[in-house]
Amino acid sequence: MTTLLYVSSSPRGTDSDSGAIAQEFLDNHRATRPDVTVEHLDLFDGSLPQFGRLAAGAKMAAFAGGEPSPEQSGEWHSAREVFDRFAAADTYLFSVPMWNGGVPYVLKQWIDIITQPGWAFGFDPVTGYSGLLSGKKAAVVYTSGVYAVGAPPAFGRDFHSTFFTDWLHFVGIEDVAEVRWQPTVRTATRDEDRAVALEQAAAAGRAF
Repeated sequence: MTTLLYVSSSPRGTDSDSGAIAQEFLDNHRATRPDVTVEHLDLFDGSLPQFGRLAAGAKMAAFAGGEPSPEQSGEWHSAREVFDRFAAADTYLFSVPMWNGGVPYVLKQWIDIITQPGWAFGFDPVTGYSGLLSGKKAAVVYTSGVYAVGAPPAFGRDFHSTFFTDWLHFVGIEDVAEVRWQPTVRTATRDEDRAVALEQAAAAGRAF
């Protein structure tokens, strides 16, 4: 059995455009691959642990080749549980709405929890970083309401897909499919553009 982890980062529930497009991907993927088990991680469900002073200390200890202190071990264990759920999946689907030019804060929080030395990446002082999750693949749904590719800078800049794509590659996930719905307020074809994005999501889900 193959497990797909769907990570959603919108708080808007059924009103979420990124969620609707991701669901179109999932429906078509399930129809094509009935052997796939889908797990849903809603980053706004309140279950993410904090990553504060103790967890940061544990990270630095691990980065230096040591072990977390007894005081740090509880938060480090909580972070490890979040990472293990991520690492256990074979494939991934992410719905990523643009917030203020970047990604929603809960997605950044989740990334900062799971992206740890020896878990998601390795480091060599000569060759640098290396991702430890190679061989996996991901699909990403990007949405925005004002920014669009090719729009003037006054309509925003993309620190959204650039950041997230870089993170995927950093942890070793190089096989990435994208679906975008970024019509901006400048166009009069919002509904038509959304229909196109849904068609693209359906096709991507079947091919994934």
